Amino acid sequence: MSRVITETDRLIIREFNLDDASAVYHFNAPKEVNRFTGDAGMCENIKDAEQIIRNIWLVEYQKFGFGRWAVVLKESDEVIGFCGFKNETRINAVDIGYRFHPDYWGKGFATESNLACIDYAKKHMKLDRVLGDVVVENLDSIKVLKKLGMNYIGQYQEEGFTLNRYELLLKGKTE
Repeated sequence: MSRVITETDRLIIREFNLDDASAVYHFNAPKEVNRFTGDAGMCENIKDAEQIIRNIWLVEYQKFGFGRWAVVLKESDEVIGFCGFKNETRINAVDIGYRFHPDYWGKGFATESNLACIDYAKKHMKLDRVLGDVVVENLDSIKVLKKLGMNYIGQYQEEGFTLNRYELLLKGKTE
């Protein structure tokens, strides 16, 4: 059983485990999912998904106490995507992110799950701020970051993309 991080009315947010490999492959498989992420081609089969879980997420849970978390739909117990935080060494900051299978786009899951993660972080994590980077053409993700209360702080170029950077200062944390 994976450690549950938090819940909403519709979702359970928990750590990934190796049993989630087929779900991780499933939500990464559609080409449009990774269109703006820079991760295209990283999850081409279940073995790749197992490697992501084992070598990235499980390692991050051990090293930092957090990472990308599984988003589980309560009504079906199905892993539909990920949400949460990543200690992003390339930007020397903690990033908030999410990814869902297209069947679950436009239903509020990205906003709902990440608002729950932000609430969890304010209460249980020692984070002063989180960043959110989004490709400028990804208008739906820009809307999500704004709904999370993030503020635009700048723009930069990376790997042929123009990205907007957003920031959220975490206030009211309990120590």
